[in-house]
Amino acid sequence: MSELDLPGDPRLAVFSLNSGRSLLERVCRRLGVSPGTHEERDFEDGEHKIRPLEDVSGRDVYVVQSLYGDETLSVDEKLTRLLFFIAALGDAGAERVTAVVPYLCYSRKDRRTKARDPVTSRYVAALFEAVGTGRVVTVDVHNPAAYENAFRIPTVHLTAARHFVDALVPLIGDEPVIVVSPDAGGAKRAERLREALERRLGREVPSAFVEKFRSEGVVRGGAVVGAVEGRVAVIVDDLVSSGTTLARAASACRARGARRAYAAATHAVFSAEANRSLGRSDLERIVVLDTIPPRRFEEDLLQGRLCVLDCTDLLAGAIRGLHTNGSLPELAEA
Repeated sequence: MSELDLPGDPRLAVFSLNSGRSLLERVCRRLGVSPGTHEERDFEDGEHKIRPLEDVSGRDVYVVQSLYGDETLSVDEKLTRLLFFIAALGDAGAERVTAVVPYLCYSRKDRRTKARDPVTSRYVAALFEAVGTGRVVTVDVHNPAAYENAFRIPTVHLTAARHFVDALVPLIGDEPVIVVSPDAGGAKRAERLREALERRLGREVPSAFVEKFRSEGVVRGGAVVGAVEGRVAVIVDDLVSSGTTLARAASACRARGARRAYAAATHAVFSAEANRSLGRSDLERIVVLDTIPPRRFEEDLLQGRLCVLDCTDLLAGAIRGLHTNGSLPELAEA
């Protein structure tokens, strides 16, 4: 029995949509509970019905589901299904329904950058609130402050920093290291990893950032602010999509004398160009969390440089802590 086991607790129920079944089963094994059973029916007109197949009345319910588009369902379809399921659980008498969303869709659109721009992250928050969600848990959103401010219900923001440290420390060894944000906006995210690395290594770890300006899809800049020369550069971001941001940052660090460049990006969104962008880059190792299942990876292009870490214990630890009204040490952002 692991330290996370909650055997025989009749008040706890953990579900997912069909598209998140693999992650659900791993989380439930870690907790020592059986996955919740439900029904998803699709109708010929494109509508669907989702309902729990077990009694949830008076129970503390968690629905584990990353919101990303794949070959089966679009991100909007997954979002709609999750919202309808949360509402159905509430209607069935659940005492509280917590949405555990490791990858939260639309979290990057948290402010207006052009006239009449939508603030989509706020609209998504309103949808979760409207269906009676009791709390939302996510991992390394683009802007934690914007995420918390968007919701009027309790939120929990988990960080993958400890997982990244576990993977990076053996690569760094005794060499001098610096943590680099690929843009000024990610400085706080880089600071969390810098502090975690400094504690683990027991020595000073400085930080730096790379200038980046984006407009209409065009990225400019590339100056490195910070002393990367002679150090191992660890570039940290919330996600990797096309891979160009990480590749540009690695190239800038190497051009200014960094010994090597590694990347740590929580969510592997991986668009069509990511394999080639990263395959041609100066990055020697790319570490990601499996908040989005490993997919679209072309091993011949990445040549063994991609390292996928398991997020199961992070999610299971959060569920256990919340269900038992405990704390979330080393999991949630302070």
